[in-house]
Amino acid sequence: MNTNRPKVSILVPIYNVEHYLRECLESLVNQTLEDIEIICINDGSTDSSPQIIQEFSLKDKRIKVINKQNSGYGATLNIGLEAASGEYIGIVEPDDFADLKMFEALYNIAVKNNADLVKSDFYYYLTAENQARKAGRISKKICGTVFNINDNPSILKIMPSIWSAIYKKEFLTNSKIKFLETPGASYQDTSFSFKALSTAKRIVFTYKGYLYYRCDNPNSSVKQKDKGYYICEEYREITKYFNEHPEIKAAANDVKLSTQFNSYKWTAAFIDKKYRNIFIDEYQKDFRDFSDKNEITQGFYKKVKPKELEMLLNDKQAFREYIDCLSVKQEQKAKRQKQFSVRINSSRISIVLFGKQLLEIE
Repeated sequence: MNTNRPKVSILVPIYNVEHYLRECLESLVNQTLEDIEIICINDGSTDSSPQIIQEFSLKDKRIKVINKQNSGYGATLNIGLEAASGEYIGIVEPDDFADLKMFEALYNIAVKNNADLVKSDFYYYLTAENQARKAGRISKKICGTVFNINDNPSILKIMPSIWSAIYKKEFLTNSKIKFLETPGASYQDTSFSFKALSTAKRIVFTYKGYLYYRCDNPNSSVKQKDKGYYICEEYREITKYFNEHPEIKAAANDVKLSTQFNSYKWTAAFIDKKYRNIFIDEYQKDFRDFSDKNEITQGFYKKVKPKELEMLLNDKQAFREYIDCLSVKQEQKAKRQKQFSVRINSSRISIVLFGKQLLEIE
């Protein structure tokens, strides 16, 4: 056994993030788990990001720097996966930052349970207000025990949030799990998350949050309303993967299809109106294919209204009008939640006012 192998390799895909990069790297070099490597993959940045990376690497030998021509998020992280030598792999995006105990906590859980994947909750972070509120994406009900997709296929509904987890390097390598490489794309964590969660034999969740997800970066790719099409590429990759792994498809296809339907619906309402008809064409194409192959079963309708699918398949104009109304409602809801929101579920009560969490009971 190689005793020099770091416990965790942390991948940081970097492209023009000079305003946030220092805070991110500070949170990594000061982790309480010292036996780590930090792999900074510079994807052809044209701002001062390369100089900031060099500054940190000169001070900390655990930082490895990879400079490359711009080729996008997926290709960048695949290079990082190849370069990683750690027992486990974590991913931190350069406009986010981590609690200083994050990787020690996740690694200890992983070792204790011989886990392929350990996933935690996270915090939404607002830069201007310097405020954070817990996302509440992980229910206590599924925490603290080892499980897999056969025990709980509903985990596929959880927001991908690949940066709030660590993955056993050996598991990713043996399962050949990588990112879809689509230059200029968004949503490229989607297929990676689905593959990892559906394939891992030993998964452990924790409801504790460690990663601060900066949700108000105006340059974030998910805020670009002309990139909705890429979610289709991600789900088509997932469909291909499920078809290649019939045991996974048998366990989780209903959840995969309902999650895909609702993800497309949200995206159709989010993207710019001028792209909406074209996106709905792709939406209709994918679900007509599933319908023709008799993959739409009763389990699908646990999370999708039958009238929505019927409208999509048979009356595209009515569905477009439905999505237009949904888009207005989404915008109104987002504005209200910036002011005030109350969230109550089986494991958590949360009250947020003007982006600040006033109360959280778990």
